[in-house]
Amino acid sequence: MLDEQAIGEAPGRVNLLGEHTDYNDGYVLPIAIAQRTRVTLRRSHDPLFAVHAAALDATARFALDEPPAELFARYVYGCLFEARAVGINVPPLAIRIESEVPMGVGLSSSAALEVATLRALRELTRQPLDDVRIAQLAQRAEIEHTGVRCGIMDQMASSLADTEHALLLDTRTLERRLVPLPPDSAVLVLDSGIARTLAGSGYNQRRAECEEAARRLGVRALRDVAHAHAADALPETLRRRVRHVVTENQRVLQAVDCGDARAFGALMNASHASLRDDYEVSVAALDRLVALLQAQPAVYGARLTGAGFGGACVALCRPSMRQAVAEAVLRDYAAEGFSARLLVPPVA
Repeated sequence: MLDEQAIGEAPGRVNLLGEHTDYNDGYVLPIAIAQRTRVTLRRSHDPLFAVHAAALDATARFALDEPPAELFARYVYGCLFEARAVGINVPPLAIRIESEVPMGVGLSSSAALEVATLRALRELTRQPLDDVRIAQLAQRAEIEHTGVRCGIMDQMASSLADTEHALLLDTRTLERRLVPLPPDSAVLVLDSGIARTLAGSGYNQRRAECEEAARRLGVRALRDVAHAHAADALPETLRRRVRHVVTENQRVLQAVDCGDARAFGALMNASHASLRDDYEVSVAALDRLVALLQAQPAVYGARLTGAGFGGACVALCRPSMRQAVAEAVLRDYAAEGFSARLLVPPVA
């Protein structure tokens, strides 16, 4: 029926610990955020696909054999293309995107779009795609059709996580379990005001460095390196990359079992230092915003989140003080000439 339609929704995510470990077959600990993306699919008379992004007030048209020029449409195109490649009959569609997930700050707006698109397609075509398969197709869509060699964390978090529990995920085996936040703690996310474009950043370079380090160490991935000193003979840059991945995996596993907000926060602080010094994906503004957060008595710990090179910072803090912390930090950050905004909790 040409008037048949389906709607799919998916949340963005913030990563609490486990940064740049997913493409190294490691462990990650993301949590979903309240902001969501909604994709509406309607069967179309037109042989071409039409995608309208409400937030951008932009429309793109394409056929499945020719990718669109518009980046927002390539995420949708990639999902439809990969779905067709696994045998799903994808009819011509009119597609509408509505999203609350902030873009370009490290909260996985692209994964939310991909998962929402595939959920809507699952409903429309009544295909038996489970949530893990949806995450896998979404990851492939991003890698093959937008040029970002991402791991699977973002898509798994968007497909499987909720806002009350962190998702402990082994990115090699996809074994997973939901983990409650420590008692008397809540997530706070601030946008640093420093934009970053993931595909144009050093993300792919970092991944290539990790692959080279794994090759030199004779392992399948850096997940298989038990101790950072195993990389002592590598060039300095590769040694630092290995040290970050090894210690970050350890921090994820320690956080899951600690059950104490201050201990969890200390691991977040150590993660930021590692991302800044060993992985070199922070920038001065991110470091300053993290330092202001860490200086607040009600904050247990803070770090950059996402790929880095700009974007957002995440903090774990006392729930009753979350708004006050955000206001104080944003004020002090602005006094130093920067411009930030509150992302989580969403502004009413």
